[in-house]
Amino acid sequence: MAFENLSDRLQATIKKIRGKGKVTEDDVKEMTREVRLALLEADVNFKVVKDFIKRVKERAVGQDVLDSLTPGQQVIKVVQEELTTLMGGEQNKLQFASKPPTVIMLAGLQGAGKTTTVGKLANYVRKEFNKNPLLVAADVYRPAAINQLQTLGKQLDMPVFSLGEDADPVQIAQQAVDKAKEDHHDVVFIDTAGRLHIDEELMDELSNIKDTVQPDETLLVVDAMTGQDAVNVAESFDSRLDLSGVMMTKLDGDTRGGAALSVKAVTGTPIKFAGLGEKLDAIEAFHPERMASRILGMGDVLSLIEKAEQNVDEQKAKEMEQKMRDQSFTFDDFLDQLGQVRNMGPLEDLLGMMPGANKMKGMKNLNVDESQLTSIEAIIQSMTREEKETPDVINASRKRRIAKGSGTSVQDVNKLLKQFKEMKKMMKQMMGTGKGKKKGKNPFNLPF
Repeated sequence: MAFENLSDRLQATIKKIRGKGKVTEDDVKEMTREVRLALLEADVNFKVVKDFIKRVKERAVGQDVLDSLTPGQQVIKVVQEELTTLMGGEQNKLQFASKPPTVIMLAGLQGAGKTTTVGKLANYVRKEFNKNPLLVAADVYRPAAINQLQTLGKQLDMPVFSLGEDADPVQIAQQAVDKAKEDHHDVVFIDTAGRLHIDEELMDELSNIKDTVQPDETLLVVDAMTGQDAVNVAESFDSRLDLSGVMMTKLDGDTRGGAALSVKAVTGTPIKFAGLGEKLDAIEAFHPERMASRILGMGDVLSLIEKAEQNVDEQKAKEMEQKMRDQSFTFDDFLDQLGQVRNMGPLEDLLGMMPGANKMKGMKNLNVDESQLTSIEAIIQSMTREEKETPDVINASRKRRIAKGSGTSVQDVNKLLKQFKEMKKMMKQMMGTGKGKKKGKNPFNLPF
């Protein structure tokens, strides 16, 4: 996650104060000094850090905190609330026009991932809001920009409006909106030109497009990995285009993440979406409160449940729960569950949403190798039906055959068999089917 270093530093700092029965002003002073250093290291704007620390300090030494029964936890609550406020407070949703089509214009520098973001957002509104988008190729300068959008259109099975490289971008945008009305597209995404740096010519063109089509949303696409530069870019674009929101790309990258913490405070423009990978479904609505919880190691259960609801078959989950109860869970079921979990996204991201996962033994700095999951799938697929349903029949010669068929080693097969046995044992305990145990329930029907 983009905030990994910041997250580690903040969690180490607040851990010292969490369990304190009495918190002094000196304790708060020491904690805020550490928090200040962590934020500056994460490339958060200096003025933003100064204001943030001032607010935390004022609230943390207040009587409500110092006189409370759990002052350490109260201080952490203050930090979490102020982090949430810093990133915009409540979630800022996409605004749709009362009379279609809704026009969404995307702007940004070259290399920020603007064209890919058009595809991601179009895919998102189709899935989440049942919309029928039209993609518009208004970047006539960058070689292959039109082709790239057309390729995305084919992947998504969505139409792309283009007048070629010789047309005027303002005319392209205007005719695209007219075309959307004719063909009953309720959302129009305009992919505009970028530059390697901000210049007047670019800004004039974008202003002209905006004045002509009057978009309902003007979103800036910025690369989170550029740190403080991303905030400066947002400030420049906002002064000319009056942005309605920011889409932060590469928030999953190895970056300090300060841009996401600074952009709202500096520009007043909310972050509406976060890009978390290359795939066309690797996009999330940005929830400041959930992100603050993730940074402080409190997890993000709501996002985890949402992902599960989108990717897990409810009927299958119920059947699986029953199989766990009566211990008839087989390797075929395990394979099916593994597929559903993988559909939810990278496992590191899922673990980051689980409260306290980073404190669990073996979870700290866990780097899940996706190729290991592929090997597990190959081993199971190399088993016979009997072996999948009754693993106890797998003797030495069968293990050699399975290893050969899956391109793995006998040790790998042994390891999986052992893990499966332990997992079934754990399920038995969790589901409460042991003697004298009360029946348990999987609260979220999650496939873990």
